[in-house]
Amino acid sequence: MYSRRDFGKIALAGLPLSVALAKINSEFNGVRIGAQSYSFRDRSLDEAIQAMAEIGIGECELYSGHVEPRVERPRPQGAPEKAEKKGGGPRGGPEAEARRQKLRQWRLSVPLSEFEATRKKFDDAGITLFAFNVSFRDDFTDEEIDRGFEMAKALGVKIITASSTLTAAKRVAPFADKHRITVSMHGHSNLANPSEFATPESFAKANAMSKYFGINLDIGHFFAAGFDPVSYLEQHHDRIQLLHIKDRKKDDGPNTPWGEGDTPIKEVLQLLKAKKYAIPANIEYEYSGEDTVAEVRKCLEYCKQALA
Repeated sequence: MYSRRDFGKIALAGLPLSVALAKINSEFNGVRIGAQSYSFRDRSLDEAIQAMAEIGIGECELYSGHVEPRVERPRPQGAPEKAEKKGGGPRGGPEAEARRQKLRQWRLSVPLSEFEATRKKFDDAGITLFAFNVSFRDDFTDEEIDRGFEMAKALGVKIITASSTLTAAKRVAPFADKHRITVSMHGHSNLANPSEFATPESFAKANAMSKYFGINLDIGHFFAAGFDPVSYLEQHHDRIQLLHIKDRKKDDGPNTPWGEGDTPIKEVLQLLKAKKYAIPANIEYEYSGEDTVAEVRKCLEYCKQALA
């Protein structure tokens, strides 16, 4: 891993990071541990990359909020923070709609060279950019959907992760087929809305729509919704491209520091190790903590201990 002092020395020396830094290795006993950059949502992209390098995380799934302009959206009463920040379009009123239109215009007009430059930042830091998070929702136009795939190509990734819906997935399927890029559907624990991804059946319905559809299994949400991520991983590992690792209490309980919830994190990691599944396990820090870098570092140490 690299300290702030290391980065400072490199900058003073005038050396490009691609020359000065080696590839960061965060594979432990055959299991690849990465991070969803949403974990560093309190920081800019550059700060998030620096934090990952300092901690020693060598693989990343890029959260779209780290490259898109921020669109503030009012949160429905009782909705979790993540639903606001990783969900779909703005809710309520002409001001919200104006912000949504501004974001749509940005997506359709931003030069793809900006995404190529973003990829270079990861390469220079020694971090593999594995996937790009574009949460296709029902309010996306066809042009926005297509543009999401173009962004992924410019980033040089073959996988898009999406907190989507089954209704949106039907529209996304032909674009996945056209671009030959896998879309891994991310689930939550919302069992009330049949169009949301939460149950094994919802993932199965999406997988039947396109051979380029897969699963981004969030073991915390999946477990909180009442399902067993260990057995599901073993049964469906061929359609799972990556995992989100977090701890939650059962019965749709809250996110917790790792080891204080009920999610079988260790068992999932041990299964990856025993079966040698080439599926990255990405840390997604969502519980409340005082310092993001310190908490993500704790999460990484938890993974290392679980795989020792």
